[in-house]
Amino acid sequence: MTESNGSAAPERNKEMPDWEKRFRAPRVSLPDWALDAPDRSLFVSNATGTYELYAWDRSTGEQRQVTNRANGTTDGVLSPDGAHIWWFDDKDGDEFGVWRRQPFEGGEDELATPGLDPSYPAGLALGRDGRTAVVGRSTDEDGTTIHVARLGEPPSELYRHRESAGVGDLSHDGSLIAIEHTEHGDAMHSALRVLRPDGTTVADLDDTKGGTEELGLEVLGFAPVDGDTRLLIGHQRRGRWEPLVWDVVTGAQTDLALDLPGDVSAEWYPDGSALLIAHSFEARSELLRYDLTTGALERIPTPPGTVSGATARPDGTVEYLWSSAAEPPTVRSTSGRVVLDPPGMRSPGSVPVEDVWVEGPGGRIHALVQKPAGATGPLPTVFDIHGGPTWHDSDSFAAGPAAWVDHGYAVIRVNYRGSTGYGRAWTDALKHRVGLIELEDIAAVREWAVTSGLADPSRLVLTGGSWGGYLTLLGLGTQPEAWAVGIAAVPVADYVTAYEDEMEALKAMDRTLMGGTPEEVPDRFEASSPLTYVDQVKAPVYISAGVNDPRCPIRQVENYVERLEARGAVHEVYRYDAGHGSLVVDERIKQVRLELEFAQRHLG
Repeated sequence: MTESNGSAAPERNKEMPDWEKRFRAPRVSLPDWALDAPDRSLFVSNATGTYELYAWDRSTGEQRQVTNRANGTTDGVLSPDGAHIWWFDDKDGDEFGVWRRQPFEGGEDELATPGLDPSYPAGLALGRDGRTAVVGRSTDEDGTTIHVARLGEPPSELYRHRESAGVGDLSHDGSLIAIEHTEHGDAMHSALRVLRPDGTTVADLDDTKGGTEELGLEVLGFAPVDGDTRLLIGHQRRGRWEPLVWDVVTGAQTDLALDLPGDVSAEWYPDGSALLIAHSFEARSELLRYDLTTGALERIPTPPGTVSGATARPDGTVEYLWSSAAEPPTVRSTSGRVVLDPPGMRSPGSVPVEDVWVEGPGGRIHALVQKPAGATGPLPTVFDIHGGPTWHDSDSFAAGPAAWVDHGYAVIRVNYRGSTGYGRAWTDALKHRVGLIELEDIAAVREWAVTSGLADPSRLVLTGGSWGGYLTLLGLGTQPEAWAVGIAAVPVADYVTAYEDEMEALKAMDRTLMGGTPEEVPDRFEASSPLTYVDQVKAPVYISAGVNDPRCPIRQVENYVERLEARGAVHEVYRYDAGHGSLVVDERIKQVRLELEFAQRHLG
């Protein structure tokens, strides 16, 4: 075994390569803004080399760094009155901690919810009164608990259950609290409950009952108007995500029934008269405005690509974070201006993606392909597998795939069964044969890539992070002849041990995917665990793992590595002091460099 130390940093007197510039270039998130103080905003930036929270006073243009921690901070919320910034304080990426708050203008941090012990977060909603918070918590001992915390008072418990749940939203006047829960035991399909702050139930909505199919619901937000009891929710009643308006007091449901393919989400315009629609279809997205009075649906002009977030401002303009595979992300406005344009080097672009549809064992599979400009096959090819699994790759900018393209590789990203954006049946298809179903789809796309002449079958790299890292290790063991190199970041490697050590919400998800616990369905866990097939792995394996990772914990990675060591398999392991990935730019660059060098050494 080789322990990587990252000593191969480029010489300082050489020009920085494009792939490194993409990681170092300043980035900002879509700014959040205070409902009652819209000139006050909060965003995330890597301006210092670490992703941290920043306050932005739009009236003066002043921007101020809020947090400053060695391993970065991205979880923050701006209070509706704009007076405070709440941020989640964990230890080196372990996701177990407490909420703190800081005055918007700056000052000392303080414990935001005295009386609540550290936990994994399970949602947060802040009241307009500046003193009320609804706080979701998750621990191995208690399952999920939700509390109402008021300044100067001890927090009161609102909800408790062993299964996963979370805070959805707090109504504009603070009288109603919406939560998502999975008391029925299916962590992939939530039900909804609306409570008063005293814990009494106002309404329940559960689409998992009374039918042969289990359908999910999600909270999108209460109407931003005092006394308004309308709750915007998402549902799957027609086989995909769509919004509807539910009056939680009268029970009336207004189904929008928008004639749009793909998944549809929404949020309120600030006056409650319209909805900002986010429409995602076949790896691309667009924005629309839906008038609740007239039912008129109007497209909001955005460039082709992916809108990663959007918000409607009080003046009627819409701000959105946009990118494509070829163009780096920018925060834009329908007013025609760029909202945030951080100083510093510009990120180089990359090449556009090509859409490929491949017939697979469960239906047509959508894959996104990038290759060096002007290159002809067969090329060394990287199958970069997304995490989740309930996620999908899109026509959006990604520095990792662009780095592979810079080095002469074609890159293929597969939206396998389990991915979102292609209907509920596609997302739910992986149950009980977890990992194996996704790999069947990846194998079908691999066959297309080779027979089409794009990919060199002797130089195929299987890689991914999180669930993509899990599929990488599982694929190396179950398809040992298919891959020349495997590179897995923060993977599930030993499914049973991962279940034992992971955070409680992920245990609930695994019980849903597998149909039970390792004791109840041991054969399924064994069939889906990379450790089961480790002795069949032939390709050189590179693994990176965060030692504080609560999602893919380090002990189960070590179990897999020990088995590789025992048989003298070619492998390298890189351990770093963070959680499920790093928020430090230098660390990210180091990891990508090590991955590129590993592939080069073993492919030539």
